[in-house]
Amino acid sequence: MSFTKTIFTTAAAFALTATSALADGHSKIGVMAEDQDVSGGTVSAAEIVAGENGYLVVHRTGDDMKPGPVVGYSTIKKGMNEDITAILTEDVSAGDKLMLMIHSEAGGKETGVFEYTLGAKEDGPIRMDGDLVMTVISAK
Repeated sequence: MSFTKTIFTTAAAFALTATSALADGHSKIGVMAEDQDVSGGTVSAAEIVAGENGYLVVHRTGDDMKPGPVVGYSTIKKGMNEDITAILTEDVSAGDKLMLMIHSEAGGKETGVFEYTLGAKEDGPIRMDGDLVMTVISAK
C-alpha cells in the first residue's frame, strides 16, 4: 500500500496525536484506510487507534453513508493497530463503498467472538462525541 506524501504526513500526524492521547489517558480513536483493490477477498486498514479491544468491522454502505450489512471483520487491540486485514464474507465489486468501523467487544456473551448483527447491541459500534468511528473507502 503506498501513500502520497500528503497522506503519509497526515498518517504520521494522526499516529503521533493518537499515541500521545492514549498515553495521556484520553480516548482519541480513529481508522485510516484508502481506496483499494479487494479482488483478493480482503480489505485492509493502514492504522487503527482503539480505546479498547474490539473489532474492525466492514459494512457495505451507499451514497447515504449509513452502515449496511457486515461483510467482514477482524479483531483489534486497545491502542495502535497497523495493517489490519479483514477477510470479506461476500463478493465486493469495484466501485462498491465500504465503511470500515470500530466496534466494541462489550455487550456480547463471549469474549473474542464477534456477535454483532445490524442494529444489535452486542459488540456494537463505538461512538466518539456521538459519531461513529469509521472511514469510507471505495473498492477497486
